[in-house]
Amino acid sequence: MLEVDHLSFSYGNHSVLEDLSFRVSPGEYLAVMGESGCGKSTLLKLLYGALPFEGGRIRWKQHPIKGPEYQLVPGGEFIKYLAQDFDLMPYATVAENLQKFLSAAEPEETNARIAELLNTMDLEPYRDVKVNLLSGGEQQRVALARVLARRPEVLLLDEPFSHIDHFRRNKLRRNLFGFLKSEKISCICASHDYHDVLPFADRIMVLRDRDILDLRPTAELFEKPRKLYTAELLGEANLVPIEVLKSYASTTRNIIVYSHEFRMSRKSGMPVTVKHTYYFGSHYRIYGIMESGKGVYFDTESPIEKGKKIYLNVSLETINKRMPI
Repeated sequence: MLEVDHLSFSYGNHSVLEDLSFRVSPGEYLAVMGESGCGKSTLLKLLYGALPFEGGRIRWKQHPIKGPEYQLVPGGEFIKYLAQDFDLMPYATVAENLQKFLSAAEPEETNARIAELLNTMDLEPYRDVKVNLLSGGEQQRVALARVLARRPEVLLLDEPFSHIDHFRRNKLRRNLFGFLKSEKISCICASHDYHDVLPFADRIMVLRDRDILDLRPTAELFEKPRKLYTAELLGEANLVPIEVLKSYASTTRNIIVYSHEFRMSRKSGMPVTVKHTYYFGSHYRIYGIMESGKGVYFDTESPIEKGKKIYLNVSLETINKRMPI
């Protein structure tokens, strides 16, 4: 288990993270989310031992993880970190980049491992291609394969698909996170893309204002977000007064409603005037204005002309399961 207790870090006089405590179990995938500058990348570097932390403790099983004052070379055999710069050998082939981290004394096992990694990262056609001839996305896949070569117990990923073409990302996500589960590798992944998170992560940690704003199982956090900020990291979300949705409501509180949770009506519900329609392939996302003047996003199967007045409803089940804020 990875144990983080009361971890704090500052860049000079600028505090970045304060008093963070959490645990990660063997084989668990913990996603770390938050807006740019919230400390996601900094947290990964601290966990790897690449930055000095002012207070707290980090430990993986029996291994204490300390900063560069105590350990000149960060990390170790049990923990690997893939940053947004890949640090590959540019004039070596893809296979040679992987082979460097495997045993030369066991050629059969090494070749089998290289083949497995090339298949996982969809790199078989590039086995004998020099890395400097590859695109940025292809190099990122090589870097992913390389950090997996020696079967680490903990893998730290910082935006692991940021350079990879959208059409290839879904397959790679399934391959990578499925591979990590099969090998029982703990993964802590910093990402701003909920497609990296919702289908795969066991839990989500949301960072904001130097602290952990939320840390819960993925489905629970999505279904019952406590803050609009959290919901907006995971989809198109709105903050809507309950009494506008249900006129008989006895409270003036607001609830969070995702755009896909609205249902349109011609006669009753929350009045909205349509301003823009956006085509998303499988659906349309509509932007409208409520009578209060506040904007709202909702999804429909068909486009709606600008200026049309419609009514939106939300199921009682959705209203009941959302914690008012």
